[in-house]
Amino acid sequence: MRSLISPRLLLREWEEKDIDFLLDMYSRWEVARYLGSAPRALTGHDDAVATLTRWRARQDDVHTIWAIQDRATGHLLGTALLVPLLGSGEKLAPTGETEIGWHLHPDAWGKGYATEAANAVMAYAARSGVSPVLAVTWPENTASQAVCQRLGMRHLGQTDRYYNRTCELFTNAS
Repeated sequence: MRSLISPRLLLREWEEKDIDFLLDMYSRWEVARYLGSAPRALTGHDDAVATLTRWRARQDDVHTIWAIQDRATGHLLGTALLVPLLGSGEKLAPTGETEIGWHLHPDAWGKGYATEAANAVMAYAARSGVSPVLAVTWPENTASQAVCQRLGMRHLGQTDRYYNRTCELFTNAS
């Protein structure tokens, strides 16, 4: 697992001791509402453990899902990810493309953490030779679209190629 450090943040492996935070964050509809093809909030401890197990299955030598931690306080703030992008279809399957994403606890919203974490992930992707990096957001998710713009990503318009959803597609490619 590759940990990443930015001025305020440590991006590190999710651990079993983090399950209570993971459950607290992803049990909130305001966090879960834009995630995946059929959003749902987590409902209990077993749900959170299963989520962590699924995340670990999506990782490989380059692709990772990090816990975002405040370096000064040690408090967890959310999730950053660089994962294989899943294409639409009867069974969602990797497309060979790479997706960047971020999910923050509502207590961490509006403080620049998503952009700072995503910048660290983009730098990691570049060092790892991953290009292009794509971001997909629900059309209503203007907060994540604003992060994409702050990252310098280019908006490619709407697509239904991923997650069996109509998404706004962004790329870091020129």
